[in-house]
Amino acid sequence: MLIGLAQWLQAHYPETLGFLRVFQYLTFRAVMAAMTALLIGLAFGPWVIRRLAELKIGQPIRDYGVQSHLAKRGTPTMGGVLILIGVGVSTLLWFDWSNRFVWIVMLVTFGFGTIGWVDDWRKVVRKNPEGMPSGEKYFWQSVIGLIAALYLAFSVSETTNLRVLELFVRWVQSGFSNDLPPKADLMLPFFKTVSYPLGVFGFIALTYLVIVGASNAVNLTDGLDGLAIMPVVMVGSALGVFAYVVGSSVYSRYLLFPYIPGAGELLIFCAAVAGAGLAFLWFNAHPAQVFMGDVGALSLGGALGTIAVITRQEIVLAIMGGIFVVEALSVMIQVGWFKYTKRRYGEGRRILLMAPLHHHFEKSGWTETQVVIRFWIITMLLCLIGLASLKLR
Repeated sequence: MLIGLAQWLQAHYPETLGFLRVFQYLTFRAVMAAMTALLIGLAFGPWVIRRLAELKIGQPIRDYGVQSHLAKRGTPTMGGVLILIGVGVSTLLWFDWSNRFVWIVMLVTFGFGTIGWVDDWRKVVRKNPEGMPSGEKYFWQSVIGLIAALYLAFSVSETTNLRVLELFVRWVQSGFSNDLPPKADLMLPFFKTVSYPLGVFGFIALTYLVIVGASNAVNLTDGLDGLAIMPVVMVGSALGVFAYVVGSSVYSRYLLFPYIPGAGELLIFCAAVAGAGLAFLWFNAHPAQVFMGDVGALSLGGALGTIAVITRQEIVLAIMGGIFVVEALSVMIQVGWFKYTKRRYGEGRRILLMAPLHHHFEKSGWTETQVVIRFWIITMLLCLIGLASLKLR
């Protein structure tokens, strides 16, 4: 919004307001978006926490969980609303409203945030720690994920929504047989020319899995004070660098990445996530004054997955978000092994002391702060490895 206002003022008062040309620079707007989101979060954080406490929106704690967490019962949850406010306001202020990629990321983010809000609300109102039934939650995640996947399948290679619609109609008329251009292929990091064509259905399937999978993986990671939000900030910031590169015809050509016009504007959204995330961490650091809840975890995970698809960095997301991947796999393995052993031996057995993985380390003797800080360090290392793929090709 502000870029449009600056252009109008500059056009009408070029002699006195020429300095507003700075608004045309993507890096300047990204810095301002991060600062805006950070200040919004710090300013409104205490008020949001008080309101959540007044509404008695306290976090229910499972009785069979880690016993040291029982003291957290009643801590305000749904604090992800604070993150979404900061991200939404800051992004709307600083990005180019004509950019379709930012709008689709916002759609996924706030769509998943709505699902999380309903889930958290049911936990509070019904006093049920399980919240929304997994089948219902998965259904609505699938609806949003498939809509985004279908749109992105044709928008990555086109520059306008009209061209996206034309390509979609042509695909339908051809009997669903049209292939996608090379820039929509699955890229293998650390290799210059290795990529795998997906086709429309393959692209949609991969996009769906990345968006929904990332959303749930971040949600499973959000179990300790500050554990999920800092990796989200680091991974989101790194993805912002990739968005800047693939959105630039110069840098993408030099670094041998596909040029995706308009993708650079996602840097604004990533910067807003970083600023809002750091503001939330101010209140979520141990001992937490507020929890993110599903409203924050589901939305942020979905946003990361969508940005990774647009920038064609799905595998790099899996590398940089390795903590999220391992946390999700730990739950899948634990549940799968328990069901298998129960069916075969009549008694369920566990591989980990408790899933997700962060609880296993707590049960092993690590303190909560040790788990959180060490997972942050691992994520920082993984993000550096992911960023190294920009040049090591």
